[in-house]
Amino acid sequence: MSFNNFIEPFKIKSVEPLFMTTVEQREKYIKEAHYNPFLLHSRHVMIDFLTDSGTSAMSSEQWAGIMRGDESYAGAQSWERLEAELKDLTGYPYVIPTHQGRAAERILYGYLGGKGKTFISNTHFDTTRANIEFSGAKAIDIPCIEAENHESDYPFKGNMDVAKLDELITKYGVNNIGAVILTVTNNTGGGQPVSMENAKAVAEVCKKHKVLFIIDCCRIAENAYFIKKKEKGFENKTYRQIAQEMFALADGCAMSAKKDALVNMGGFLALKNEELATACTNLLIITEGFATYGGLSGRDMEAIAIGLREVFEDDYLEYRIMSTTYLGEQIKAKGVPVLYPIGGHAVYVDAGALYPHIPAHEYPGQTLVCELYKLGGIRAVEIGSVMFGKYDENGKLIPSPMELVRLAIPRRVYTKSHFDYVVEVFDKIVQNKATTKGVKIVKEPKFLRHFTAHFEIL
Repeated sequence: MSFNNFIEPFKIKSVEPLFMTTVEQREKYIKEAHYNPFLLHSRHVMIDFLTDSGTSAMSSEQWAGIMRGDESYAGAQSWERLEAELKDLTGYPYVIPTHQGRAAERILYGYLGGKGKTFISNTHFDTTRANIEFSGAKAIDIPCIEAENHESDYPFKGNMDVAKLDELITKYGVNNIGAVILTVTNNTGGGQPVSMENAKAVAEVCKKHKVLFIIDCCRIAENAYFIKKKEKGFENKTYRQIAQEMFALADGCAMSAKKDALVNMGGFLALKNEELATACTNLLIITEGFATYGGLSGRDMEAIAIGLREVFEDDYLEYRIMSTTYLGEQIKAKGVPVLYPIGGHAVYVDAGALYPHIPAHEYPGQTLVCELYKLGGIRAVEIGSVMFGKYDENGKLIPSPMELVRLAIPRRVYTKSHFDYVVEVFDKIVQNKATTKGVKIVKEPKFLRHFTAHFEIL
């Protein structure tokens, strides 16, 4: 079944208006935002693909749960429901709530990190890397070799290079490894899924070396979809059973619940080891809140517990992946280079291939996000040399391996007609690509510069 003859498995009960703008207005708005879509006002954005984090539409059941929220400071019923749900899903005995994913990362990787420590991942996401590097530790990415070929249809390009993992642990020494982190799906690597076979192989290497193995599980339901559909032996298992099997391989997990828990705010850590969990809980209490709320309201915890059930529903996941694939296939047919196969939560455009005349130091990805906004009011995010580029000792840019733009699709928010509009805008992008100019950075912070940097058109 294709998305063309598949309907959204929900009815619209409440609507939020889109404020329509002209090209002339948008040129003014993006200039005032210093050509950085993060600095735009949301009312000036028509289609918002900046992130799928916290931007999903909640269900009627989740809104009902919000009304049931128990706001007691300690031992709230809402916490008890969330804790029970997370223990059932992950199988881990220690659950630590946080207000969002990067809080969980700061607590866990700040505790495990520090100078001399190394973290290894298929690909670290931006906030994960920033929290690790801020502690003084080193973050190394080792995606599988198949990830380098953007055109192939290899189904699990999110996999980690297991042989290289073994080499790196030996090279740096077991005592110097903070953790091995498997991100599912691999967000920075194009939203590509990780196979169960690869997760098992990573677990075996970690067990052999007695190294901590953590799953970044923000999109584990979407990853489970790909395993069920594309990996032999999982055809008759439910999506939730597949996720539980993957959790069982690791020592713990960190989640931004703003993704696959279908909520606007929340996150958690879940761990097997009591000593590590106690240390993380102490940090939570100092910086986030008491151990049974961790910076979350009771109503948030209710919504997360419900969302983590709804996200594994067959009809929902079928619609979610089908709609993302539809957008990716449609713009690919227009001649737009995309990472292939299409990932679960986003479509990744290869801006370097789209604009071969724009070198890395003129940031083709940032160029594309500005063009998308000016021509169509679409907000997207650069995942290339703005986000991940470094400078050498002489101040020369060390480019990112890929110059991508991510169209991250909020869950249960946009319909097929919105996607068709985006495809029309890409028509204009392709028509104008030869004359499109790059950008330069005129102001930037030391960490996570893509959030607040200022740019100028060349």
